[in-house]
Amino acid sequence: MSSTSWVTSANHPECDFPLLNLPYGVFRRAGETSAARIGVAIGDRILDLHACAEQGLLADLPDPLIASCRADVLNPLMTLGPAAWSALRRRLTALLDADNPCAETRSRVEGLLVPMREAQMQLPARIGGYTDFYASIHHAARVGRLFRPENPLLPNYKYVPIAYHGRASSIVLSGEPIRRPWGQTRSSINGAEFGPTQSLDYELEVGLFIGPENALGESIPIAEAEDHIFGLCLVNDWSARDMQSWEYQPLGPFLAKNFATTISPWIVSLEALEPFRVPAFERPPGDPAPLPYLTSPAPACAGIDLTLEVFLDSRQMRQIGAAPALVSRGNLRDLYWTLSQLVTHHASNGCNLRPGDLLATGTVSGPNESSEGCLLEKRVAGEPLCLPTGELRTFLEDGDQVILRAYSRLPDGQKIGFGSCAGTIMEAPPAP
Repeated sequence: MSSTSWVTSANHPECDFPLLNLPYGVFRRAGETSAARIGVAIGDRILDLHACAEQGLLADLPDPLIASCRADVLNPLMTLGPAAWSALRRRLTALLDADNPCAETRSRVEGLLVPMREAQMQLPARIGGYTDFYASIHHAARVGRLFRPENPLLPNYKYVPIAYHGRASSIVLSGEPIRRPWGQTRSSINGAEFGPTQSLDYELEVGLFIGPENALGESIPIAEAEDHIFGLCLVNDWSARDMQSWEYQPLGPFLAKNFATTISPWIVSLEALEPFRVPAFERPPGDPAPLPYLTSPAPACAGIDLTLEVFLDSRQMRQIGAAPALVSRGNLRDLYWTLSQLVTHHASNGCNLRPGDLLATGTVSGPNESSEGCLLEKRVAGEPLCLPTGELRTFLEDGDQVILRAYSRLPDGQKIGFGSCAGTIMEAPPAP
């Protein structure tokens, strides 16, 4: 098979969705109220998998796999595991491959392609549980330096993947407006006060969707962890920093985080990312080795070379037609803890992960200036962010749009991307 598609838009060098990618999403045709459908992105089109199943284009696949393509969410497909995912990917690749010699098949498939501009994306899964990790040591060290200059990292950080359970009901899709939340903050006059947050921040994260479940009371060995990962998406776990600093002790984040979490609509499979695997983060000399249950049985390319970018677009920038400004650029390969370690640790006490559960890495930051994954980290440098219009930002203002992007690129220039994960800050609602 070739790496090009007969869908010509998929072959543009800057296209996020070439034949090598084929990420999964859920969509409706714009303006329609019919049931949502599963699709894969190819170029500027979506291949309707429900229609493929109805038209017999998946007839050589097992019945449970075909049935999962008729669902209105990805949970049934997530349940089936890596062998089924690979079989479906091979079939879809063959249908869209430029080397497919069957003109009749190509004609049938072409009729099932939906222009993205005519589609309304939906949340891709029923998300039963959401867990947010703290897996970037560069992020943890910068934030710790703000509050504990002499001891930025707490003693347990290099031993245990830190996390908290978030709120699944407030996960929204890219493009959904984000209301500035009300909350309680510290007050030098009254001890505490209640009002709209004045320190609203974004967090650049990568999310992983769980596939097959583990039974309650059973763990997931590190060697099998990736078999439980259906794919990855982008995550913006919005944070109200003034609320967070007031409420997070002794139990951790609560209202400062659970008001909204934005995810991108497309889920990129680990199989699509296989060409971009790299060795895991190399721990500095003197750092403790992971405990045995978090140690892979053999050396492996446990990291992923995935470039992560944050853009900011203010209301004033949009009014004058300025392009969104690149705020930071990092890479997923800089995570201290691997994706497998996150899954294994989560289930190590017998916690049952279920298809459609979402785990997020926490803010992904790099070691260098301009690789910070949130505005809070930029305070370490002591200078506010300056936008092309001359506007200054220490935290987000109403009207600001934050856009996250991610992509990997092969040496020959071929790229796969995640699309965008965007949200615009709206003014706070009336007082509750």
